[in-house]
Amino acid sequence: MSVKIEKTKNNNEVKLEITVEAKKFEDAIKTVFNKNAKYFNIPGFRKGKAPYQIVEKTYGAQIFYEDAFNEIAGEAYSDALKENNIEAVSKPEIDLVQIEKGKDLIFTAVVQTKPEVKLGKYKGIQVKKIEYNVTDEDVEHELGHMAEKNARLVTVEDRPVESGDITVIDFEGFVDGKAFDGGKAENHELTIGSNTFIPGFEDQIIGMKVEEEKEINVKFPEEYFSKDLAGKDAMFKVKLHEIKKKEMPEINDELAKDISEFDTIEELKNSIREKQEEQNKSRTKYETEDEVVKAVCDCSEVEIPSGMVEIELDNMAKDIETRLSYQGMNLEQYLKFMNKTMEDFRNENKEQAERSIKSRLVLEAVGKDANIEVTEEEISEKIKEMAENYGRKEEEVKDNPELVKYVGDNLKVEKTIDFLVENAKIK
Repeated sequence: MSVKIEKTKNNNEVKLEITVEAKKFEDAIKTVFNKNAKYFNIPGFRKGKAPYQIVEKTYGAQIFYEDAFNEIAGEAYSDALKENNIEAVSKPEIDLVQIEKGKDLIFTAVVQTKPEVKLGKYKGIQVKKIEYNVTDEDVEHELGHMAEKNARLVTVEDRPVESGDITVIDFEGFVDGKAFDGGKAENHELTIGSNTFIPGFEDQIIGMKVEEEKEINVKFPEEYFSKDLAGKDAMFKVKLHEIKKKEMPEINDELAKDISEFDTIEELKNSIREKQEEQNKSRTKYETEDEVVKAVCDCSEVEIPSGMVEIELDNMAKDIETRLSYQGMNLEQYLKFMNKTMEDFRNENKEQAERSIKSRLVLEAVGKDANIEVTEEEISEKIKEMAENYGRKEEEVKDNPELVKYVGDNLKVEKTIDFLVENAKIK
């Protein structure tokens, strides 16, 4: 195999002309024939038993060209990148130059390459100090949440609906006098003030009495997910069956015993404060790191190839698809629900994708420039920790070269961020 390389008129892009020897191409043709021989039905031969020469004479050698090309092109392309130390960051654009039995296979691949980063100042970067303090109000607020989870529901019979009540209602919605899909329910629980219904609906439930029926008029928001209903006036027939309210427990030592491992409310408060301080510490660390990295990126220059952005957007879509799968939904359904297209998704996330790519490239450049290295001991320790966390044997993880590289790369990024924060001026 031989490779010719030339730069294109575009930055961070090269064109490879790859030549594969004729014999190797012919071997690929025979490999493809052997894989597909069983499908050929030629008179005078049992199906799949006709020899190659007969199949070639009947159909022509060209019938195998596409599959033969696919058989060897991927490996040839990968080898060409490795041999020439080219780090591709986009999918290649492939063009055939010559494909014929008995001749060398020649094709070109245009691919974008990893861009160089022009680092700016990365030591002594100034960022504002981030600090979060736990107040007595924060502790009381969390304690209130814990108490609310242990509140009991009591039925209200001596008054009409008030804000904060939990109501049980039947409703049916109409637009232009006609009932619409999804607009009807029976014995539906609705917390007044939760703002989970169309604006104005919950407010009109206030003042209703048990078993009272009422017509409620509202207007669907202009940005409502259903185009058929967006911006339209609607009327709902509503019947109130029940009013319930939360009866909060008294916040005292007895509550502390009921909802925690502590005997007194003061011990519980101290525990809440400690947890919130730990959370604030983690939040401060993360946000400080984020600000420092942003500042270093702002001082650096890099031209991000479009192919990198497209791949990053593909990965973002896959991540969201995975998360949605846990809810029994896919990305296509989600976008349809949000009245958006895949093009909308990619346009809306393009800026975030570019920021993520730039951060990775800049951190890698800083790590290289500052000679930040990760030791074998550090990688082994991290692998041991991962194995314990996921209930796997340490040897299993170490036997996966890609995973070991991933661990090493992540550790280097972490050490680089630590280096930048240590050398930043936080005021």
